[in-house]
Amino acid sequence: MTTPSLPILRSALSRRSLLCGLASGAAAMTLAACSGSRGSDPNTVEYWLWDSAQLPAYQACAEAFKAKTGITVNITQIGWDDYWTKLTAGFIADTAPDVFTDHIAKFAQFVDLDILLPLDEQPAWSGVDTQAFQDGLIDLWKGDDGHQYGCPKDWDTEAVFYNKAMLADAGLSEKDLEGWSWNLTDGGSFEKILARLTIDKNGVRGDEPGFDPKNVAVYATGIADEGSSDGQTQWSPFTGSVGDWHYTDKETWGTRYRYDEKQFQDTLDWYFGLIDKGYMAPAGTFAKGNGTDVQLASGSIALCVAGAWMFNTYAKMEIDVGIVAHPVGPNGKSVSLMNGLGDSIVKNSKNIEGASKWVAFLGTQEAQDIVASYGIVFPAITASTEKAVEVFEKTGLPTKPFTSYLEEDNGGTFYFPLTYFGADVNAIIKPGVADVYVNRVPASTLNEYNEQVNLLFKTSKEKG
Repeated sequence: MTTPSLPILRSALSRRSLLCGLASGAAAMTLAACSGSRGSDPNTVEYWLWDSAQLPAYQACAEAFKAKTGITVNITQIGWDDYWTKLTAGFIADTAPDVFTDHIAKFAQFVDLDILLPLDEQPAWSGVDTQAFQDGLIDLWKGDDGHQYGCPKDWDTEAVFYNKAMLADAGLSEKDLEGWSWNLTDGGSFEKILARLTIDKNGVRGDEPGFDPKNVAVYATGIADEGSSDGQTQWSPFTGSVGDWHYTDKETWGTRYRYDEKQFQDTLDWYFGLIDKGYMAPAGTFAKGNGTDVQLASGSIALCVAGAWMFNTYAKMEIDVGIVAHPVGPNGKSVSLMNGLGDSIVKNSKNIEGASKWVAFLGTQEAQDIVASYGIVFPAITASTEKAVEVFEKTGLPTKPFTSYLEEDNGGTFYFPLTYFGADVNAIIKPGVADVYVNRVPASTLNEYNEQVNLLFKTSKEKG
């Protein structure tokens, strides 16, 4: 096991100098690409997003916005892999957009760097009905100072996609999945279903005598990687339903991470232990870059966890796909990590008034109904979500598995860890979780990694 080095901690503590540091390496090379500088035309707003699938929906919103206000919105779409590097380079060179699509994993860092404009201080924000958003989303975009730095634009949860033919061949029904549960003692009905769906190279299933876990032809499930520090589409449905475990000591703006707790570590040991039993594909089974959608479509696995943002990808597969909510855990609930993107304004925008009007418009039902009509995401406004459901279900697949977590007494949701040092936390924890996944070391080895993470906050407080 390699313990994170102290230089990581020292660099993380200089949060205010982070942008300057990022000017080197990849970020610096990007500066040349950001040749155009942001103008001060009050009738033009520059807006960036990363999802090409959502581009048409937001172009339609921009057209509606221009018809109402006369303000043109220039939309730039940049793929995820380059988006954050170019955005950071734009902050440095003062060529960033006026408004950009923000992610919770990056949000805290931007708040700390003081590069976001408080929306609640802008006149346009008074026209936004914050009560119309899905419960919890508006608070997710508040800084630890109480100011609103992001306008909720959508939300997503995760569920289990499965191959209906494989399920039938195993003698299982869809109803078997709807009532499934898991536990740390014997894995519950969830693990029994995984065993039944697994087939070794001799045609023996995982619950039959003579099954060979070292020579598997079809795995019950697979994952793309270890899940970094959040395990969104890997282990989060299980660590979130084992008991009362959450990533940090508070739902938002926590100052202590909990990767050292027994209930979390026991869950990871059980979850990755499915590899040893032959039910989950080991690391390296599939080519790098082959996500669970490719694994499922190829017939290599029978089921997998995936997010609502992948809904249309699975709906277009040639195999007959079903969707079901996560199994109920020891805490009696079926839960999902809930993420929501937001729109933020760059503090040094040359067109704050226009940018504020654009963001406020995106926070209206009019705009979110437009987004809903494209059937790409669940909009943040509850009434607009209902319209999106109608569009999604035209594919023939159900949306209930994704929305069920939001229903009272039916499940539960939890959020990405929203704290300072997010990038540093991930850099420290990810190798530790990968070690558990790839090398099958005990999850108790995460104690030392967690200690390094919490030292970030302790040292920062002492220096503050």
